[in-house]
Amino acid sequence: MRLHLIVDADDTLWENNIYFERAFQDFSDFLNHSSLTAREVRDVLDEIEQANILVHGYGSLNFGRNLRQCYERLAEREVCEHDLETVMGFAERILECPMEVIDGVPETLEYLSLRHDMTLFTKGHPEEQKLKLDRSGLGVFFHHTAIVKEKNPSAYRKLVEERSMDPDHAWMIGNSPKSDVNPALEAGLNAVFVPHAHTWVLEKEQIRPGEGRLLVVERFADLREHF
Repeated sequence: MRLHLIVDADDTLWENNIYFERAFQDFSDFLNHSSLTAREVRDVLDEIEQANILVHGYGSLNFGRNLRQCYERLAEREVCEHDLETVMGFAERILECPMEVIDGVPETLEYLSLRHDMTLFTKGHPEEQKLKLDRSGLGVFFHHTAIVKEKNPSAYRKLVEERSMDPDHAWMIGNSPKSDVNPALEAGLNAVFVPHAHTWVLEKEQIRPGEGRLLVVERFADLREHF
């Protein structure tokens, strides 16, 4: 049976969060706080990011804004424009990082695209996400691409309606319990959880039972055994 396979992008098809982690490490080294550990600095940044997501969304440019606010809050020296430019630069360099497509993804997408209707469903800054998709070379395997501000149950229901999908025969595939698995199950779709060692902490939460079926695989390439 031909299914609707809805696939996440960042940290499902290609590496993403590792670059943000490296940028944070550079930021923490530059801040060089006398009493806070890197973990404690990260907690402050997480708090800032959680608040700003609702207003500014995701992406490297917004991450730079968050780093700036964190620096302004924690710096133990006079804040100057040069330092702020340095801090923003840690985030800006993320866009220059090479694309690292995850092992087994291209051949698995090729296999799936011949058998099923494929939709790329991602959140973030539209131009940034489009650029990553172009650079990855994976766009040829998708019949449709949707970039949204947030992936919540209403976003999934809207996608299902716009694409005339049958939820019983639609599967969301991704690494994030918060954005991929739980909202898809809540919206009545099925979901495949593909764990990633470096999933962003704000995307982690307990997987909750939903109306749809749940499948857990170790690697993206394992999808060929199920679809």
